[in-house]
Amino acid sequence: MIMTYPLKKIMTAGITSLVLLSAAHADDALKMELTANKVIKNTEGKVSYLPVRTAPTGTVIQYKATYTNTVNESINDLAVTLPIPANMTFTGDVYPSSAQASIDGKNYADMPLMRKVDGKMVKIPLSEYRTLRWDIKLLPANKSAAVALNTIVD
Repeated sequence: MIMTYPLKKIMTAGITSLVLLSAAHADDALKMELTANKVIKNTEGKVSYLPVRTAPTGTVIQYKATYTNTVNESINDLAVTLPIPANMTFTGDVYPSSAQASIDGKNYADMPLMRKVDGKMVKIPLSEYRTLRWDIKLLPANKSAAVALNTIVD
């Protein structure tokens, strides 16, 4: 049996959970667009993206958020986060690669996340990642920046 999950509901949850922090007035100056696309690799390894609303288990979905500065001044030190939707597992693929990850939505660190188990440092499974964060040092006036993460439908 193939299970499908409504991505519109997942995307709405992602947008609702989005956190924006900025020294500038990002609430009024920043526009965000979130898209969900099925990731398709052909036999030659070329990747393409197709808009998707529902997807069966095992489908790779890329969530991409594009932030546009809508005012005539730069926004400095902008931190943007994207949650990993419920019923999805982070694949480890991220753009840009400077993202930090969190398993609790509060504490962020460079990937791979690590923890101590029996006195040894081990990688935290990607299935436990809940949120990613990117620091955008400068978003010039009337320009855009995009961040993206890939997930697999559970």
